Amino acid sequence: MSTRIPFLKGHGTENDFVIVPDPENTLDLPPAAVAALCDRRAGIGGDGLLHVVRSAAHPEAKSMSAEAEWFMDYRNGDGSIAEMCGNGVRVFARYLQRAGHVAEGDLAIATRGGVKTVHIAKDGDITVGMGKALLPEGDVTVSVGERRWPARNVNMGNPHAVAFVDDLTHAGDLYSPPPFSPAAAYPDGVNVEFVVDRGPGHVAMRVHERGSGETRSCGTGACAVAVATARRDGADPAVTGTPVTYTVDVPGGTLVITERPDGQIEMTGPALIVAEGEIDAAWLETATAP
Repeated sequence: MSTRIPFLKGHGTENDFVIVPDPENTLDLPPAAVAALCDRRAGIGGDGLLHVVRSAAHPEAKSMSAEAEWFMDYRNGDGSIAEMCGNGVRVFARYLQRAGHVAEGDLAIATRGGVKTVHIAKDGDITVGMGKALLPEGDVTVSVGERRWPARNVNMGNPHAVAFVDDLTHAGDLYSPPPFSPAAAYPDGVNVEFVVDRGPGHVAMRVHERGSGETRSCGTGACAVAVATARRDGADPAVTGTPVTYTVDVPGGTLVITERPDGQIEMTGPALIVAEGEIDAAWLETATAP
């Protein structure tokens, strides 16, 4: 391992990430190393880590290399692997643009949730094609303290439970995962969104992200919320033939989610790179030593 490892720090609606460029996939980033880097007091700090690798150089992405040159090897803040991160894709695309790998316009990014289409607009916003939502059958409930709510099961390449509440404070502190049932609905855990109405086509949410705790924003969560809200409101673009758009306020800003008649979902929002520097490899080895 080199003495210094380049990194950047970025965020999308304050969902923040440590970015580690590693085009040829030469770095060993075990869960303990990721957790140390994402530690907000002893490390750089972030909700997750974006490991930037060429698809052809990563065994999980080789099959997608013909469609997408770059693979977003995403890790949660605790070091666990996640299938997809919507805000992370926007920040990943912003990094690629900053590094000169891509320009404004359209590109494709490989993720564990498949290849995602991305558009970098001249006004700075980035739109990500998030794919289609799956709506598994079966009743789900989530709870905080003595309160319980029915939740909509939505899968955006990762699992979500969307609960509509009267007040976002009812979600509690969201330090620990809100209990859910039945356990079989989410064998690998779940992201839980609590949602209130703000007006026509406008909602606000808080989220507990699996492996990260409460975050300031969650892109796949905002998509899940928009789909769940549309179905609650009796809107299904596949039936009506008309796209439906929701503005979703998150603690860190605002995302705009559109579901199209073919089921494809698009998410638009900002993405910023705020700093870059070098990781001390000796520190990282010490921080991750048994």
